[in-house]
Amino acid sequence: MRIGIDVGGTNTDAALIGDDGQILATVKSPTTQDVTGGVAAALAGLGATDVSAVMIGTTHFVNALVEAARLEPVAAVRLGLPATAALPPMVDWPVRLREVVEGAVYLCHGGHEYDGTPISELDPAELREVAADIRRRGLRSVAISSVFSPVSSLFEEQAAALLRAELGPDVYLSISSEIGRVGLLARENATIVNAALRPLADHTIDAFGEALRVAGIEAPLFLSQNDGTLMDVAHARRYPVATFASGPTNSMRGAAYLSGLSDCAVVDIGGTTTDVGILAGGFPREAAGEALVAEVRTNFRIPDVLSIGIGGGSIIAPDGTAGPRSVGYRLTSEALVFGGHTLTATDLAVAAGHAVIGTPALVSGVPYEGALKVIAERVAEAVDRMRTSSAPLPVVLVGGGSILVRDLPGFADVRRPEHFEVANAVGAAIAQVGGEVDRVFSGPRESVLSAAKAEAVARAERAGARDGSVRIVDVEEVPLAYLPGDAVRIRVKAVGDLDLEKINA
Repeated sequence: MRIGIDVGGTNTDAALIGDDGQILATVKSPTTQDVTGGVAAALAGLGATDVSAVMIGTTHFVNALVEAARLEPVAAVRLGLPATAALPPMVDWPVRLREVVEGAVYLCHGGHEYDGTPISELDPAELREVAADIRRRGLRSVAISSVFSPVSSLFEEQAAALLRAELGPDVYLSISSEIGRVGLLARENATIVNAALRPLADHTIDAFGEALRVAGIEAPLFLSQNDGTLMDVAHARRYPVATFASGPTNSMRGAAYLSGLSDCAVVDIGGTTTDVGILAGGFPREAAGEALVAEVRTNFRIPDVLSIGIGGGSIIAPDGTAGPRSVGYRLTSEALVFGGHTLTATDLAVAAGHAVIGTPALVSGVPYEGALKVIAERVAEAVDRMRTSSAPLPVVLVGGGSILVRDLPGFADVRRPEHFEVANAVGAAIAQVGGEVDRVFSGPRESVLSAAKAEAVARAERAGARDGSVRIVDVEEVPLAYLPGDAVRIRVKAVGDLDLEKINA
């Protein structure tokens, strides 16, 4: 059996899934301020301890970035001189966040051209001076980025080894070639964000482990990544940034599992927001190019999701409009249907007879038709904005807040599968293990494509996928006509089933 848990802004959802894929139990409990309290309550609600694995999707790390809280000052080391000096690290960050994260910035020699030719050689003496200044400032987290490191990561690896030797094993090192894609500033930003979250990752993962221990569960713990796959605890400590947007991803993967559809639109209505995404081949469509996270440009993988401020906890204004303000996790104390004094979207759904929650008699006289119609129209508009063709598109409604919507104008096939309210937890529980390659290759098309696929499969197997279960789920080729030598950027994603024996070996 597996346990999947998803920590949202309003609720912490959990699902227990048997070896045959059957959903044996589900729990929905309010998210607590310390996050782990909600996880402990969800585990206690399931009441199962003899399980093979626990998978958790959490918003803890992205919330820390959005709030500019619980972040570690970072020493940003860029390898690229004499190039790249015009735009230093964090040049495009919002001031509020930069003041919290920027510990020090260092521009050093190094970096490569697109074809792997060095821009300049690494200078060990220069890096030792950087290490001495980092030590003097008392900084614990270091982000290392190098020009075109996805093509050649050699200088980043050498710089990391030198800095670790100088600063000791307790320093947190984040290397851009392991985190972002081609594009220096956005990849560097993602690496700095990751470095700022490393100490918080240790604290949070330890707290999750303690929650499992208190619940009497000895199974291995995994965290959900934002591409619909899993990472073990050691990987999660090194790459907390990989959890960003894992909530919507889990919901979409869970929607595919519960509905049996691999290509559809997924509408996940939670307590605060509605997230709309597109499933292609059972996995979320990824955002093209760069993505803004807390107003910081990044280029690591992230699902293409459109969010609007409508959820079950949305406050209904006097004019009948819903959101974006929400009562959030206070829904069970503030909504009218629970004896509170705030009119919420959930009150409208109960008044309309869409669900039996709380005490329906408390909202028997509430007018609901106009507001629920507007909510359905806004959700339908969001789905329409995400589609890429006029072909018929099935829509799967999930999330506890999906009781707000029955039909969507313009969409004939709208489904709400069984266990829709915990689709995010189901998505976490069924997640697989993945490997990805995204870099520039040169040479004959067939040979470089074959090499990229083999590397992606090998990465998935190293991450814990069962040998022989790995399959290629996405291939993207972008010819770089402005570069000589038949250069092409190839991105390959492979996924496979989790091999617990390999993980525990």
